[in-house]
Amino acid sequence: MRDASGPHLSLWKQALGVVPESVWERKDLQTLVLADNGLTDLSDRIGDLRHLRMLDLGHNRLRRVPDSIGDLEGLTDFLYLHDNELTALPASLMRLERLRYLNISENAFEVLSEAVTGMIGLIELRATDNRLTRLPSSIARVTRLRGLHVRNNQLGTLPEAIGSLPELRQIDLRGNPVTSLPESLLNSPRLEKLDLRWVTTLTPPDWLAELEARGCVVYF
Repeated sequence: MRDASGPHLSLWKQALGVVPESVWERKDLQTLVLADNGLTDLSDRIGDLRHLRMLDLGHNRLRRVPDSIGDLEGLTDFLYLHDNELTALPASLMRLERLRYLNISENAFEVLSEAVTGMIGLIELRATDNRLTRLPSSIARVTRLRGLHVRNNQLGTLPEAIGSLPELRQIDLRGNPVTSLPESLLNSPRLEKLDLRWVTTLTPPDWLAELEARGCVVYF
């Protein structure tokens, strides 16, 4: 346990099973780490911790995230939900408009929730090792996004709207069954890295050379 009396509480790998009720009384908390505790459920009281800036729920067995997580509108730094058993996310997440980093990797998502694309402050989105078959065109709303990490999914392409993201720097598509790419990527003014390693299904389009000539490194 770290900083038990201050605004930072780490209960990492404590074999809790259930979060102690006393945690929800800590209304002053700014960071809370509950990773690797075998959690299968999370109390709605998580929404009471309105001062949280970082929340780590990774490496558990969560099958749902309570709607009240959308009440954490002060959550600005990190939200870790990776390595759980999630198949959906609550619509309330779109209220977290100031969150900059979201990790939902290693779950069982087949569709990227519209709630995620409503999180318009995201700078980095990690959704690797899921079952995503497509990304919604509403990804265009996340105009501050710099890093899109979707390695090891089931994506056949990207939406045309991906080219309208003005800050996008990196796209990691490794290990996806990609068969085509939108030419709109040429409209991405800041794209620096397009990672297509372990993609065996794509015939590189001619315009990729133009993207590389502009300074984008393409790994194939």
